[in-house]
Amino acid sequence: MTRVVSAILLTAVVFGVVLFLPPIYTLILSVLAAALAFAEYADLVAALGAHVPRTIATAAVTAACMAVGSTVIPLDVVLLAMLVGVGLLAVVGGQPGPEVLRDTTAAVFPVFYIGMPIGSLAAIRLYTGPEGMLLLIVTLIVSDSAQYYAGRTFGRRPLAPLVSPKKTVEGAIGGLVFGTAAMTIGGLWVFPEASRTMLVVAAAAVVIMGMVGDLFESLLKRSAGVKDSSNLIPGHGGLLDRIDSWLFAGPVYYVFARYFQGS
Repeated sequence: MTRVVSAILLTAVVFGVVLFLPPIYTLILSVLAAALAFAEYADLVAALGAHVPRTIATAAVTAACMAVGSTVIPLDVVLLAMLVGVGLLAVVGGQPGPEVLRDTTAAVFPVFYIGMPIGSLAAIRLYTGPEGMLLLIVTLIVSDSAQYYAGRTFGRRPLAPLVSPKKTVEGAIGGLVFGTAAMTIGGLWVFPEASRTMLVVAAAAVVIMGMVGDLFESLLKRSAGVKDSSNLIPGHGGLLDRIDSWLFAGPVYYVFARYFQGS
């Protein structure tokens, strides 16, 4: 019951913000999500033995989110400032050793893994309107559901046994077929200028990258020896556990929606 209630509340918040409020509120929600997701990421990194300067990294992640999700902050300024800031902290630390490159890389990575992808979700709402964002949400929900039910019904061959033992090849095929169909059919209305071939290719790419994002976060958790990224969402684990597929699928969808939908 807890899991169901959490899912309903999360869905209501996301749909309410995306469908009924101006784009600025989607950006605000995205920045908040980026900050929370980074906090979970930092805990995973700590479990792996690395250290991330949380204050400057949080600022960089949220600034990158705003830069991609709006025109308020230039992205190049954010990336350059992050590089200089992280490098400065490494020098001030002044302790030579192999952990320098490890910690520096761990501090820079979330800007690309969390900040910019979540920012692309806000940008999708800004450039395509609520219907464009709704299509992405529906596509990923359909894909996830099809993966689950196809895997339970037909699953025989493991997809990535060392990373996520319960996922199967058959489940992935089901998710690909139904997720691609959902985005293609909805895309005929949301992106009427896009060719059907381009729409199918983009839909398949979005679904596949959503699966990759799911597996990537599972890889991070398994490497850190934890089941969930946090206990933030009752019955669901952490925020990263809920948006892992979005972090890879969102950027692909954003690029298609902004630059290729007329092809």
